[in-house]
Amino acid sequence: MKKIILVFIAAVSVVTLFAQDKKAISKADLANRAGDHIMLQLSSDHWSGVPDSIKDHQKSLSRGGNIYVMMNKPFKNNPRFSAAFGVGVGTSSMYFKNYSIDIKSTKASLPFNTLDTLDHFKKYKLTTAFLEIPVELRFTDNPAKSNKSIKAAIGVKVGTLLNAHTKGKTLLNRSGGTINSYTEKESSKRFFNSTRISVTGRVGLGNFSLFGSYQINNLLKDGVGPQIKPFQVGISLSGL
Repeated sequence: MKKIILVFIAAVSVVTLFAQDKKAISKADLANRAGDHIMLQLSSDHWSGVPDSIKDHQKSLSRGGNIYVMMNKPFKNNPRFSAAFGVGVGTSSMYFKNYSIDIKSTKASLPFNTLDTLDHFKKYKLTTAFLEIPVELRFTDNPAKSNKSIKAAIGVKVGTLLNAHTKGKTLLNRSGGTINSYTEKESSKRFFNSTRISVTGRVGLGNFSLFGSYQINNLLKDGVGPQIKPFQVGISLSGL
């Protein structure tokens, strides 16, 4: 995941290097500058550090959604750069096949159960939600026309766990036949780290950008399971 972080840092450096600085940008030019105060993100979600026994049961369409309200403070000596901070909610839903994760277990470690030859749910996911404080260093090539400008940002976000739950829908037998339309939802934060720290990066044009985030601490508490480090790659929409 270090490569992802380096790519975003390199993107900021390249944009900065080739940004034209032929004339100063006056305060009047920035009167209607958009500060990207609202940021919506849709992501493809993944886990690094998981053993094959878990990876083999993960579906490729795991996804997440984030929403943040941000304050943006341009630098007086160079308004192309700004510092932004805010608050929001980040969610992630990891989907599995022929699998269950017993987050309500009373055992010392979190049970990950393979159900290839047992009754199982047709759809099964583990969802987490965090209240987060994101901080970014932003670059806008043309702050006077930020909605049409090249943009890039690197940052960090710190979150606290709001909810962790599993949800299974439509119970199947071991042969894949439908038993019933039963839905099971279980919630527990016992095995999960209450704090999440992630590094982030974005690069794009106008209100749209590609973003990535990588959690640098473990999803689970020490000693209760594998050292899972979630990461997201997706599309970000920002404005206002």
